[in-house]
Amino acid sequence: MENNYTDNNSSANNRIKNFFTIAISFLVGMTVALYFVPGRQSGLSKMQSNKLDEVVKYVNSYYVDTVNTDKLFEIAINSMLQELDPHSTYANATENKAMMESLEGAFEGVGIQFSIMNDTIMVISTVSGGPSEKQGIRAGDRIVTVDGKNVAGIGIQNDEVMKMLRGKKKTTVVIGILRQGSVNDYTVTRDVIPTYTLDISYMVDDHTGYIKINQFGATTADEFEAAIKKLKKQGMTKMILDLRSNSGGFLDAAIQICDEFLAKGEMIVYTEGLHVPTDKIYATRYGNFEKGEVVVLIDDFSASASEIVAGAIQDNDRGIVVGRRSFGKGLVQRQIDLSDKSSIRLTVARYHTPSGRCIQREYGEGTEAYYEDFIDRYYRGEMSHSDSIKFDENQKFTTKKGRTVYGGGGIMPDYFIPLDEDSTLNAYYQVLNSSAIIQFAFNYATDHKDKILKQFPTAQDYVKKMTVSNDLLKQLLNFYTQKTGLKVKDLNAESIKELKVWLKALIGRDVYQDEAFYPVINSTDKTFLKAVELTIEN
Repeated sequence: MENNYTDNNSSANNRIKNFFTIAISFLVGMTVALYFVPGRQSGLSKMQSNKLDEVVKYVNSYYVDTVNTDKLFEIAINSMLQELDPHSTYANATENKAMMESLEGAFEGVGIQFSIMNDTIMVISTVSGGPSEKQGIRAGDRIVTVDGKNVAGIGIQNDEVMKMLRGKKKTTVVIGILRQGSVNDYTVTRDVIPTYTLDISYMVDDHTGYIKINQFGATTADEFEAAIKKLKKQGMTKMILDLRSNSGGFLDAAIQICDEFLAKGEMIVYTEGLHVPTDKIYATRYGNFEKGEVVVLIDDFSASASEIVAGAIQDNDRGIVVGRRSFGKGLVQRQIDLSDKSSIRLTVARYHTPSGRCIQREYGEGTEAYYEDFIDRYYRGEMSHSDSIKFDENQKFTTKKGRTVYGGGGIMPDYFIPLDEDSTLNAYYQVLNSSAIIQFAFNYATDHKDKILKQFPTAQDYVKKMTVSNDLLKQLLNFYTQKTGLKVKDLNAESIKELKVWLKALIGRDVYQDEAFYPVINSTDKTFLKAVELTIEN
């Protein structure tokens, strides 16, 4: 597991574009997998199948320099798939293994979450009951050696750290930890480390529960069911389901989530393609939350499986969707494993929401134009003003109760919440868009963890009672100047308020994990607050 924080330009345009670029890289690799099938006969003629081998043979025989044949084949495969659509992709064996681990709910390793700060591997947290925690490694430790090899101050990258720490169950790795000025070695036996797709579930008030899902994987349905049952015992009769920045995952997981909300016989989604039969999928059982009010939160980075859930809730008039228009990915991929453990994810169908709409955006001008158009939403004003979003009148559909919805470009929420671009918050954005606030919060939490836990024994105590003093904020601003060489400009009351919220949230995450992070961040989040307002009104 890892967290990687990078510095961004503080100007609004570069901040947005950098954020989009990072998010798009994530979206490209995350698709809905409908089936897993072994490779099979392609139907190509012998001449066609031999042509690529023939070309590579001549390159190997006559090209002026040495070539990497495997790389040439991978480039050819990628180029071929990109000609089809933006979501048909190839993954080599290493990439395929990493993608599947993130969705299948477990990987083998030492069980730490880390971040590289100041060219040093910092332990952010350890998996509860995991191999590292059992050996005494804890949050705040600095990893300086792995199996006797120095890893500090050498410009090490995240993927290198992952290769060193991950490995097969029952194998060992010796981790050198710098703590309080001395280095000690810890021999850690790797084990299966569970990964979770549900970030947090908690009660907002006496009747409203909040659940955030980060992706749809093999364990999502079980995690979600457990969260519902837990919150219902605490009095939940209304739910806020947060799918913001959730770029998708397994189709089956999305279907199972919808089945928790919809009555038996209500349509969830249907898929159709040239070489696969049309498949209409309906709710099949009594779900754990068919009666209570539902508000679904989405944004520009909610895609695929997230859009299936939001679309099913909206089209069946089961709940309200709040936020910004979703990404617009309505293509279904089939994962085909190849003989060398690599895979292709090939688009085999389009999915349609219950009203009949396909929410896939146009991609006829190529993959690059497809993602540039997504970024250009910002420059067209679509993230700030709902009336800047143009809908195709030929893609008009109606929900079960007759409300108008549109296909061809993502799920449009029932309540639009614009991107927050308050020009009076320049100081807030300046500090937040650097890594300084992350590092300062981590250092503070590490140095004061025992004191914080004594004062606030639980995450709930911390959320309710902890306040960031003016002196602590001043320390952060001084740290920012030391790290960046820049002065914080235009510091006003609103920027001070928002910086205190984020600093409290980040310190809370380093001490109590997400239990103290999301409740604090949500306290000033406009989309979340609108959802709470709607549950109160109803």
